[in-house]
Amino acid sequence: MNSRLTKQEIHLEFKFSQMGLFHNKYRIESTRLKKWDYGWNAAYFITICTKNRESFFGSIRNGRMFLSKIGQIVKKEWTKTFEMRPDMNLTMDEFVVMPNHFHAIIIIGRNEYNARSGGNHQQNSDAQRGGECRDAMHCVSSQNAPNPQPPPNPLNQQNPINKFGPQRKNLPSIIRGFKTAVTCKARKINPDFGWQSRYHDHVIRDDADYYRIKNYIRNNPQKWDEDIFYNK
Repeated sequence: MNSRLTKQEIHLEFKFSQMGLFHNKYRIESTRLKKWDYGWNAAYFITICTKNRESFFGSIRNGRMFLSKIGQIVKKEWTKTFEMRPDMNLTMDEFVVMPNHFHAIIIIGRNEYNARSGGNHQQNSDAQRGGECRDAMHCVSSQNAPNPQPPPNPLNQQNPINKFGPQRKNLPSIIRGFKTAVTCKARKINPDFGWQSRYHDHVIRDDADYYRIKNYIRNNPQKWDEDIFYNK
């Protein structure tokens, strides 16, 4: 796959670095963390755009998102994603359907697949933090310590990559299934519907990262006219 960024992707990287949200940690599929298995227990932030940034999903008026029929399909299929994969122990966190893109936080919990790979990031983090308990389902500390120690950087994890495990049980497989389900139903309404071929992902590193992203998603409709994806 060509690893060169498109102009739109460069703008997206610049946008988030300027906002101070993600410190240029956004990645496209061809430049993912080389030592990270995307089936591991962790919280992930994803952004998926429509083809050519067309506003298939609805419109925003007075800071509120009004979903079109295709936008309603996106919302329904995202919810169904978690019902269809109980064996992955997924948690649906904050998400928003915007006119031409979709943001979401998804948590892959401890399950039989990432346990086999030895890549249980949350479990290893607990051990390295001296046994401090963390709530993996919300990606926040369960202790109210004034200066909680941040979790270790995933890049420094010594977990082996699950090269031979079931590749259908990871983040890319979840996104593929979601995009395919939406496309099949959306094209019955509008044959021209399509997704951008690639998507952006971010492994959430710590509590501060989580809350910045969560607030960004929550406030996205109110700040639509400032968004890089805003299409006049």
